Amino acid sequence: MGNLIKVLTRDIDHNAGNFFLDFESKCPHPLTLFWGYIRPGPSVTEVQGLLDKAVGFLRAAHLSLCFACPPPPQVTSTPPLCLTEGALHGLLGALTSTRYTPTQHLEREQALAKQFAEILHFTLRFDELKMTNPAIQNDFSYYRRTLNRMRINNVPAEGENEVNNELANRMSLFYAEATPMLKTLSDATTKFVSENLPIENTTDCLSTMASVCKIMLETPEYRSRFASEETASFCLRVMVGVIILYDFVHPVGAFAKGSKIDMRGCIKVLRDQPRNSVEGLLNALRYTTKHLNDESTSKNIKAMLQ
Repeated sequence: MGNLIKVLTRDIDHNAGNFFLDFESKCPHPLTLFWGYIRPGPSVTEVQGLLDKAVGFLRAAHLSLCFACPPPPQVTSTPPLCLTEGALHGLLGALTSTRYTPTQHLEREQALAKQFAEILHFTLRFDELKMTNPAIQNDFSYYRRTLNRMRINNVPAEGENEVNNELANRMSLFYAEATPMLKTLSDATTKFVSENLPIENTTDCLSTMASVCKIMLETPEYRSRFASEETASFCLRVMVGVIILYDFVHPVGAFAKGSKIDMRGCIKVLRDQPRNSVEGLLNALRYTTKHLNDESTSKNIKAMLQ
């Protein structure tokens, strides 16, 4: 019965993303705590603090690799907010269950939506930072060669944080990706979709979240409720993140005529912002999506992203 109701209401729900999703509140909705899915999450400001740690993580990696010295502990440990497949699948499972429509999920379970948004925000920001340090992969290869020579010559490495071969291989594969965090997120989401059919349960959630972000950004009444412009930037990044995920997991992608994401509207919202503040997000749509260059993508949308 729940699936039947979902099918009958899907088209109505698709147009119903007109509500305020509070990304700034630290307090989860009581229903979310009742279901026990998550604990109270950090604020947008606290998430920015984690991103500052990510900047230090990448800079420390770059410096240690350039000088072929043992990296500091934060380089040989997991990056902040690193995704675990099980945690992401649990979050997606809660947001895509059939007991509510996608809009009802996002509106009633805002703390869940906020945590998913924080993952998307961190993913895109981390990859932006990684792309501003393009030499890391070459530096790391040099670092590994130097360590191998030291081992052959029985020269002990200083410090206790020498990278072992297993970890070095994992780090090398991670940094070989142009956008490593997005690759991790898209792979985990694709696996979730393959194990949780029908696919519309997930894609409807993603398209609704994109619609909610777009409406909040283009509606003065909603945008005026943001405490700072950082929240608007957060919302823009989340919107782009769900578009990219939708494009990866949906068979025809986000740019096709039948897509449930208003791509023209989303791109217009991006283009209405100061150019220097959204160029990275526009590049993410240009270069990290799967279906932009398909024949089914309209020339108008392609032109908007040129």
